Parts: sequence; structure tokens; C-alpha cells
Amino acid sequence: MINEVQLCEVLEEQKSVLRQLIELYEYDFSEFNNNDVNQYGYYGYSYFDHYWLEPGRVPFFILVNGNLAGFILVNSFCYCLKEENSRSISEFFIMRKYRKQGVGIKAAHMVFNLMPGHWEVLQHPENHTSHHFWNRAIDSYTNGQFNIEAGETEDWVGQAILFKNSQLSKKD
Repeated sequence: MINEVQLCEVLEEQKSVLRQLIELYEYDFSEFNNNDVNQYGYYGYSYFDHYWLEPGRVPFFILVNGNLAGFILVNSFCYCLKEENSRSISEFFIMRKYRKQGVGIKAAHMVFNLMPGHWEVLQHPENHTSHHFWNRAIDSYTNGQFNIEAGETEDWVGQAILFKNSQLSKKD
């Protein structure tokens, strides 16, 4: 039973834990991006160390009842938004054990509440579960006040959900 969902910023001394969770995320996501592990058995994550070196990047653990349940990587690099104070969900992962229990939506709302401003959430075109999840999470958070546009990265064209939360009443 889920009693409590928390977000905790990942400290530099906790990098190895986040790195392991990112490997689980990359494994799940490989069905969409077709990536393989390297010769050492790792997917790797190109911007991993940047989260402790560059301003505008913030890594969070998601905890459920005090246990690690996933992570959220937030950054200020946006593909669609050009406004100041814009943020993006770079990566979002909930471990399978905690999926479909409201953990993801609660964690998403919590991170949005922590950082008012303009938000961009990109979704890979083949990840239909992501489309359903983010449409539900952002619709409930914004009371339907968001826009959907085409979003293009270096590797794919998908959907971008855009909204501004600094004028919304905060949820959760």
C-alpha cells in the first residue's frame, strides 16, 4: 500500500544509485529507441554528470514509503519553448512495482509545484503509454490548460505538451 510519495534531490554522493536506476530506465526505453548495451553491458546516459555540473539541471529520486521507486530528471533545455524560466522533463521513470498506483502522477505534480514557470514534456512517438500518462497527469494538473505540439529532438519527432504553471492553483 502506498502511504507517502516524496521527491528528494539526488546528491552527488548518490550518483551511483541514480546511475543504476537510469540503466533500468534505458532498458525499458530500448524498445522505443532501439539502443543496445555497450561492450561492458551498460546503456549509459550521455548527460549524466551534467546534472551536477550545469545550472538548470536537477535530478530527483522518487520515494514511496521511504523506498526508491524511480527518478525525475529536470533541465532547462527545451526544444519547443523559448521563454525564460522554461523547464523540461528530460527523463521520468517509475519502477514497475509502483506503476498504475498514482505514484507517477503524484511525483509529476510535486516536481511541477517545486518549479513554477513554463514546462515542456516531450514524448517519443512509439511510447503510447507515455502519451496516455502525460496527457492524464498534465490535464489533471492544469485543468486542461495546456497545448500539444509536434516536438522534435535530434533523434525523433514526437509530441510536446506545453503549459505554464506559475498561475495555476497548486495541486497535491
